[in-house]
Amino acid sequence: MSAAEMTVGFIGAGQMASALAKGFIGAKLVEPAQVIAYDVYPEAAYKLHQETGSQIASSTADVLAKSRFIWLAVKPQQMKTVLDELAPHLTTDHLVVSIASGVSLKALWQGLGHDRRIVRVMPNTPCLMGAGASAYSLGDRATPADGERVGKFLSATGIALPVPEKLLDAVTGLSGSGPAYVYQFIEALSDGGVRMGLPRDIATKLAAQTVLGGAKMVLESGLHPGALKDAVTSPGGTTIAGLHELERGALRGTVMNAVEAATRRSEELGKHA
Repeated sequence: MSAAEMTVGFIGAGQMASALAKGFIGAKLVEPAQVIAYDVYPEAAYKLHQETGSQIASSTADVLAKSRFIWLAVKPQQMKTVLDELAPHLTTDHLVVSIASGVSLKALWQGLGHDRRIVRVMPNTPCLMGAGASAYSLGDRATPADGERVGKFLSATGIALPVPEKLLDAVTGLSGSGPAYVYQFIEALSDGGVRMGLPRDIATKLAAQTVLGGAKMVLESGLHPGALKDAVTSPGGTTIAGLHELERGALRGTVMNAVEAATRRSEELGKHA
């Protein structure tokens, strides 16, 4: 591969771009100098450079000139402007990956051209820790090799699952926004521990490790979450008493509503992108 083909380019150098770049570098898929980023706010690209050793691009055209593997990491509201800037410089040699919530493949094609190789991705911020949960969908002109490449990069930062594009808004509502739900749950568990006398640092560590352990049990045991829940729940015991309170507080229904609300918002953002 040429230097440009081996270089990963980012348009937008915010939190998600930083998480992905650090994940790619940490997984040894690229060297720091093989990452180049441009952001309309120069301090964002400079911060990424300070944290990773990445290159700083002078413009979107500069990114396209130095990379053939382009990640669009801008807000949905900024996408039209970015596509207008990219279109004159983009070629069929470029593979474009968009991580903007709600921006459809159709919208990307309309902005860049129907012959362009495009992949739409929904990652989440835990990819920074190698624990991301991402999904991706290939555009019509993207090749199987393109899909394998995107999947390889995303898998290096967690898990990556191919899905039909119509499901990506639901992925946004679940795993895209989901880390925030989990953080709030961990905080609530910690608050409960403090309420019952535990020091804050101990309560937070116990809460976070409990969530991590529960997630690993689900992923590695292959058992349904309900079966794992039942295994912890003794008749007349402490766990069923706590579960009863969660049911009275409509925890499950509230979480389902949160996923639905985030999904609907992703759909709305896509309409205005």
